[in-house]
Amino acid sequence: MRTRKLGSHGPHITTVGLGAWAIGGPWKMGWGPVDDEESIKAIRHAVDRGVNWVDTAAVYGLGHSEEITGRALEPYNTGEDVYVFTKCGLNWFDTDDGQPSNNLRPDSIRFECEQSLKRLCLERIDLYQFHWPDEATGTQVEDSWGTMGELIDEGKVRWGGVSNFDVELLERCNRIRHVDSLQPPLSLINRSPRNDVIAWCDDNGTGVIVYSPMHSGLLTGKYTRASISELDDGDWRKRDRDFNEPRLSRNLELVARLEAIATQLGTTLPVLVVAWTIAVEGVTAAIVGARSPEQVDGWLPAGDLRLSDDALGAIEDAVAASGAGEG
Repeated sequence: MRTRKLGSHGPHITTVGLGAWAIGGPWKMGWGPVDDEESIKAIRHAVDRGVNWVDTAAVYGLGHSEEITGRALEPYNTGEDVYVFTKCGLNWFDTDDGQPSNNLRPDSIRFECEQSLKRLCLERIDLYQFHWPDEATGTQVEDSWGTMGELIDEGKVRWGGVSNFDVELLERCNRIRHVDSLQPPLSLINRSPRNDVIAWCDDNGTGVIVYSPMHSGLLTGKYTRASISELDDGDWRKRDRDFNEPRLSRNLELVARLEAIATQLGTTLPVLVVAWTIAVEGVTAAIVGARSPEQVDGWLPAGDLRLSDDALGAIEDAVAASGAGEG
């Protein structure tokens, strides 16, 4: 499978990687019920077919996703054959109500790192990322990023990255220590990161791993108004604005236009929309979720699909005609 170097200092990673959010199971921001054994099969299926990284986070299922990821990767040489990426900064274990809140205090980062290492059964995390900016505790990002640097120097973390940071925060971090990667959302519905953070990363030797390239399943062609209304009550998408009117109609119109393009190219809609994100200048790779081997097979070919200029132009025309999304 095609690989790209993650920024100026990082490893060569496959252009698609497996995202382990959904395998965390039901919680405040979960995707409904999951089968742990099926999740393990999905991760191993992806690795066996060439994917060389898995992205998870402590908060996914309140630790459950990391535990399942650790179990799934037991047969492999982690850090060599497959890289493990995880995140910190959404802290639920010392809040009054047990609900996650943004927390990048140095002591909290260190505690989360130790807990993630235990759940993942690792001695070192390959890529450790701040999940969201800390807007709750008043901690200066320089202090948080300084702690990340200490963890790298101590050998507990190999590369350091951030997720959902804007250009100002990226610059503040980069003055302290090089930012190895950024994880922003990017899809044909949410195109805005092309305009600022991805360009900044390209200029500064920071890798870009985009998440939600299929826009949480909305760009797979799987969902209709009827099927969305039948989503499990524990599925956060049931309350998301893009899965509800007035945005839903425009999004479904975009899906119909993209399906026609995929058919013309002899591919599938999931492969097309993931390949589009990988084609964006400055993007290193895309995270794609899966809870079964069959779901992995549904997007795996995107890692090697190269879209022509004509195909990219047709996709942009479909976006404009539908009026969906922004950016």
